[in-house]
Parts: sequence; structure tokens; C-alpha cells
Amino acid sequence: MSLQFNKTAVIGGGAWGTALALTASYSGGEVVLWTYREEEAAIIRETRHSLCRVKGARPLPQNVLVTSKWDDVAGADLVIVVVPSVAMRSVAQSLSNVGLAEHAVVVSCTKGIEKDTNMLMTQILESVVKCPVGALSGPNHAEDIVLELPSLTLVGFADLDIARAVQHRMSTPYLRVYTTTDVVSMQVGGAIKNVFALASGICAGLGLGDNARAALATRGLAEMTRIGMACGGRMDTFMGLSGMGDLVVTCYSEHSRNLTSGRMIAKGVPVDECQARIGQVVEGIPNTLSTYQLARKLNVRTPLTDAMYEILYCGKPARQALEELMARDLREESLTE
Repeated sequence: MSLQFNKTAVIGGGAWGTALALTASYSGGEVVLWTYREEEAAIIRETRHSLCRVKGARPLPQNVLVTSKWDDVAGADLVIVVVPSVAMRSVAQSLSNVGLAEHAVVVSCTKGIEKDTNMLMTQILESVVKCPVGALSGPNHAEDIVLELPSLTLVGFADLDIARAVQHRMSTPYLRVYTTTDVVSMQVGGAIKNVFALASGICAGLGLGDNARAALATRGLAEMTRIGMACGGRMDTFMGLSGMGDLVVTCYSEHSRNLTSGRMIAKGVPVDECQARIGQVVEGIPNTLSTYQLARKLNVRTPLTDAMYEILYCGKPARQALEELMARDLREESLTE
């Protein structure tokens, strides 16, 4: 393996960022965990745990430097970006001024599509940071990762050799990493599944039963596949970890913020209040808007996404949206049409 990494920087000190810093520390080497607020960095430094602490989690070892200073990121050759999608552009700009290693590569672990521009997270980074950019995505709740429970994920780069180098750097006995060159599909799947996780929460909150939630996930997979293929992605990627795998865990896991928010929305809690109660970014809310915009741009049929857009952004009652979905013209089942 010609490409090896000596200094890994994880940008974003939330639950997922802290979990990835813990993972990167497993095989030794220098690891920096950067977070925006110094008060948060100070707490993580002292406790050696995420602010969203999980009982039984292994603490961050001493080879992880927790900081809020960009100077500490300088010289990193593997940069893992784990920030909310709405913050990606500003973080990318900061990274461009840090002074990364000459052979640095950047991995986006943020699941989202930028509203209005319809850009994927890697595309935002590539427009600013002049080094290879890839993505990591899969059915990976931070709570399981920090407990070192068996998990699988997917890392993608246009250059398969870079993907393999990151694969070897991030693999541990409890995290098995696969590779792909289909960076588009894995990001489309990772972003759009948040929309259907919100919808799954609404179904659960309305007491619609297991059949409805299973049908939702299945037809949601069809919608994300149609959008991804229209973006130039491959169908087989959506059948894998970053498509079906991520969709399943987010639609059904009690760790899912989107699922929890959907249940609140079903009970009449306003969207803004859902965000406040969760205390962290609920990516399904901005992702619904950006997915709706992208589908309109690509002229892709997305009835579930359209219904979620009307619930979140037009004030349509969830039960009315459901009734309209069920009353649509009958048709043949297809993933691609």
C-alpha cells in the first residue's frame, strides 16, 4: 500500500465525529478531533467522551488531541469531515486555508445535499479544497460504533487506490470497511434516506403499523434509486450499505434523530420545536427541501418526497398527505420509473 496516513484530523466533535476519532485512534498514530466551540472541546478533553455520552463506551485514548484551533489541523494527511450539511461550505473554506499535507485526502462523512445548488458534500469540498475528496457512508449509528459493536461501512473515491488506503486506515476488528468508486450514489443514498426516516417516524407516530413502514422504506428506496441514477450513479450501489443498509437502520433504529422527529411531527409538534427538542441537527428536515429541489431539476417522479415537502414546508397535515398518496393512480411496481 503506497499511500499511508500519519496524521488524521476529524472535523466535527459531535457524536459521529467523536466515534470516528475513536475508530481512527485504534491503530495508533496522531489523531486530532476539531470542534467549533472551545467550551465543547474542553468538556471532551476532560471527560474523553462525546457530549452525547453512551454508557459503556470506551474513552478517547491519549493519542487523540481535542481542539478548537485550526492550527492543530495543519499538516494532516487524512481529513475526515463530520459537520452538519449546512456548515459544509464554511468548513471547506477554512480547510483550504489550514495548510494540509501535500498528499492529503479528504473524506466527507456528512449526509446531505446543499439546497439551491443541489451539490453533494464532496462537490462542495472539491470546489474549494484542492486535493482528492471522497465519502464514507453506511448504516452507522455512533452509539454502536463507540460500543465497538460489529458494523460495516463504505468508503468511496474516484481513485480506487485512495479508497483502499482509507479502508485500511479506518478498519478495526469491529468496523469492516468496503470500497467503491461510485461516490455519487453513496452520497445520494446517504442524504435521501433521512427524508424517509422522518416519514417512518410519522408513520409510527400515527400508529399506521408495520406494513405501512415497510412499504414506505421499499418505495423510498425506489425514489432514491431513481434520483441517483439520474445523477449518473449505479443501481447496485443503492442495494448496498449506503443505500438499503443506511435506509433500514435510519427508518427503524431508536437512535435515529429523524425517526424521533417524525414521531413528534405526527403528534403536531412544529418542525422548529422538533429541532430544539432533539438538540442536534435533524438532517431530514433540510434534506427534504434539497431532495425536492433536485428531483424537480432532474424531472424525477418522487411522490413520497413530495408528500414530505408538503408536510414540512407547506403545512399539510400528515394524515391528509397519506390519504392522497394512497389515492394515486394504480401502477406497475418499478425501481426505475
